[in-house]
Amino acid sequence: NNINCTEVILMAKNKTKKLTTMAMLFALAIVLSFVESLVAPMFALPPGVKLGLGNIVVMYCMVYMGYSSAFQVSALKGLFSFLTRGFTAGVLSFTGGVFSITIMYLLKKLFGEKINYHTLSVFGALFHNIGQLAAFSVMFANAAPLAYLPVLTVSAVAMGLITGSTLKVVIPALKRL
Repeated sequence: NNINCTEVILMAKNKTKKLTTMAMLFALAIVLSFVESLVAPMFALPPGVKLGLGNIVVMYCMVYMGYSSAFQVSALKGLFSFLTRGFTAGVLSFTGGVFSITIMYLLKKLFGEKINYHTLSVFGALFHNIGQLAAFSVMFANAAPLAYLPVLTVSAVAMGLITGSTLKVVIPALKRL
């Protein structure tokens, strides 16, 4: 296996480009999550209901960069939540992210280009909530939070439609990254 110098340089450039792109996307996800925390009180949302702006970036990664990239950004978001808000927030963020990415990945595999951003986003939001409720119930050995699922289901549909619409609008800007 002889790899010439040019090929090594190209591989290094590609890895560096992917790493810097992933770092920018992670930073964007954190900024969007922060902005969300500032504007969410204006909407008087029920407890636990979020706009999911940071998930726009995760969906972008899922659709354009692949499952692995989406998982990495989501895992980093979970780690960031752990570092800034504590263990429980980190576990809930990570678990919700894994559930969300998994269902979006499966839907994308099943339906390919036929599935739209809105459908992916709604299912992603719904499974993010299910993942968080499941993790919370396991962590605290209490199934009572599952009673909140109807509220979170309605919010997942509404917020998923907003997130999907936002992604569709910002795709041209994200592609330029």
